[in-house]
Amino acid sequence: MDLNLFLAQNLSHLLLPALLTAIAAYFLGCSNGAVIISKYILRDDVRTHGSGNAGLTNFHRTFGGPLTLAVILIDVVKAVLSVCIGILAVKYLLVDDPMVVTLGKYWAGTFCLLGHMFPCMFQFKGGKGILSGGAIAIMIDWRVALVVWGGWFVLVVLTRWVSLGSVWAGASFPFATWFVYHNWVLLALAVVCGGLIVWKHRGNIQRILSGTESKLTFHKKSGDAPKG
Repeated sequence: MDLNLFLAQNLSHLLLPALLTAIAAYFLGCSNGAVIISKYILRDDVRTHGSGNAGLTNFHRTFGGPLTLAVILIDVVKAVLSVCIGILAVKYLLVDDPMVVTLGKYWAGTFCLLGHMFPCMFQFKGGKGILSGGAIAIMIDWRVALVVWGGWFVLVVLTRWVSLGSVWAGASFPFATWFVYHNWVLLALAVVCGGLIVWKHRGNIQRILSGTESKLTFHKKSGDAPKG
């Protein structure tokens, strides 16, 4: 099926399911694992430490321990659930075309990331979207995920800069999307997702260029975590 033609012919019928999917995915995305665990279980908001970022890396550097796994679980599960909602929305429309299902995945994934990065219940101060974004990429297509996660892994292993791998993940997401699907609508959503991830890492990029970016360590440091 031609996705662009489908959208043009069915736009009025898609508005309500698209809106409901966006709302559900956004509020799922707002369930930020690092903030929930640090603020409500540890009683010590992760955003007051280190880089001030509500993400997995800053949480691990600040608190370490098994609760890091809880952060991972929350951020992965909310991404998976969001994409599943996107799939179900398409099924509700009685459409079983792979390209339309893929659009549902991208649409829901985009709003999940927006919720993760800008959670309305946490003063719009969220994470940088790598863990949730990576889970969304896996849910979308293994080929897209291979490019995103493969480059991330190689760069982190070689440099121990998690942020450099994360910038790769964001920047490569639109290119992988275009390579696999050759569709402008999906590309536009991928550009939003990938662009936001890169923009969220703008401080890390500056520190990489200046040689002051913190490197990955598996040991909790005493005191506040370094910038990351």
